[in-house]
Amino acid sequence: MVEQTPPPDIDAALRKFQRELSSGVVALALLAVLSRAGEPMYGYQIAKTLERFGEGVLSGKQSALYPVLRNLEAAAFLASHVGPSDAGPPRRYYQITDAGRAALREWAAAWRATRDSVDTVVEGTP
Repeated sequence: MVEQTPPPDIDAALRKFQRELSSGVVALALLAVLSRAGEPMYGYQIAKTLERFGEGVLSGKQSALYPVLRNLEAAAFLASHVGPSDAGPPRRYYQITDAGRAALREWAAAWRATRDSVDTVVEGTP
């Protein structure tokens, strides 16, 4: 008697793959958004910018943004300050630092090299 294994859960595997893939991509996208901003931005502004220009980067999970912002600040890639809000409580505003700009250059180059390598391998896959 041969024991049959259950079929793999492709949807669950895809969700796991997307979660793992997005962790570094979100940090790269945040640095890119803040590097182009002419002024400090607060979390909701950053999330809306990512939704507008980076379809799928946050996958509708704005809450995922804040731990990444804190990690980037802890690494000295971002600086923040609390400022007043026209409506509601004060907001935390973020801006990229010189170290963040240097990291963005390196990370963007690494992203492009990785993307190009993966595209080359995946190209032609049915």
